[in-house]
Amino acid sequence: MRRVTLFVNGTSKNGKVVAVYGTLSDLLSVASNKLGIRACNLYNGKGGLIDDIALIRDDDVLYVSEGDAFINPQSDGKMSDEISGSQTDWLTLNIGGRLFTTTRSTLVSKEPDSMLAHMFREKDVWGNKQDERGAYLIDRSPEYFEPILNYLRHGQIIVNEGINLFGVLEEARFFGIEQMAEQLEVAIKNSHPPEDHSPLSRKEFIRFLLATPTKSELRCQGLNFSGADLSRLDLRYINFKMANLSRCNLTYANLCCSNLERADLSGANLDGANLQGVKMLCSNAEGASLKGCNFEDPSGLKANLEGANLKGVDMEGSQMTGINLRVATLKNAKLKNCNLRGATLAGTDLENCDLSGCDLQEANLRGSNVKGAIFEEMLTPLHMSQSVR
Repeated sequence: MRRVTLFVNGTSKNGKVVAVYGTLSDLLSVASNKLGIRACNLYNGKGGLIDDIALIRDDDVLYVSEGDAFINPQSDGKMSDEISGSQTDWLTLNIGGRLFTTTRSTLVSKEPDSMLAHMFREKDVWGNKQDERGAYLIDRSPEYFEPILNYLRHGQIIVNEGINLFGVLEEARFFGIEQMAEQLEVAIKNSHPPEDHSPLSRKEFIRFLLATPTKSELRCQGLNFSGADLSRLDLRYINFKMANLSRCNLTYANLCCSNLERADLSGANLDGANLQGVKMLCSNAEGASLKGCNFEDPSGLKANLEGANLKGVDMEGSQMTGINLRVATLKNAKLKNCNLRGATLAGTDLENCDLSGCDLQEANLRGSNVKGAIFEEMLTPLHMSQSVR
């Protein structure tokens, strides 16, 4: 049985004595395990490439490389390094128990301001700890360090499947490799699909309507319909709570008993819509148009707009018998010729509101703000008992 002593290419320390058997590939596999590198080539002491195991004699000293050219261990590359001003001597890192062999220039050149560059720019300046084989000990994760070392070698970020990008990012930040960290942040951001907040179109919504049984409540809570054309659709009993319906076209839509609580209806057009028994508590309909709407349910079910923001709305000619507008804001709103019989307007802000031609019989205006409100051509007298003087 023959035995040989193996060294990493360019070094004469930490050699391994191994038995020679089988093929050249078998010996290279043993060299990879013993030296912690990916053994590709074997050289003798004179730099000759060994391509046949029969050429190896007992007690030969061989040098193992990862595919790079032979480096004379006697010169150790010192003369050429001094001439070129760079350090290309080989060293081995023990990262969390796994060995990585690389050159000093790889660790120093690509990111000169990184922690690795400061650690290995000059020999033993940091007093780096070494194991019994001479490998520099660094207590970090080897699976996350491998992409970093490859980046320092060729400048490309290549992460194998199953490796968490967040882990590689944290290692890059730890070692101060800023350019790689920036690229990883972009890669992580692009790997997650953006949240889809685009509004639903009329076509998409009609498909939902057709797929829903007539006796089932369609839940549209929190959905975005901004700017959609929903005119003349049957939207009865649909839950639009907290939905975004701003600038929607809801003209002549049937919203009977639908839930619009805290929905955004700002700038929407609801002219001629059927709003019998609608729930619009604390909704925002600022600047919306509700001309000629019907809030009046013959069965006695009252529309509830308590606390709604109705600043500047145009509700001219709407039927609102018994409507609840308690503590709602109707500042600068147009309510000309509206039917507000028995309406609850207690605590409502009616400042500068145009109520000309309205029917306010039995309406409750106690505590409401009627500063600047217009009460011309009233159909029925407005008694002072209906409001606080």
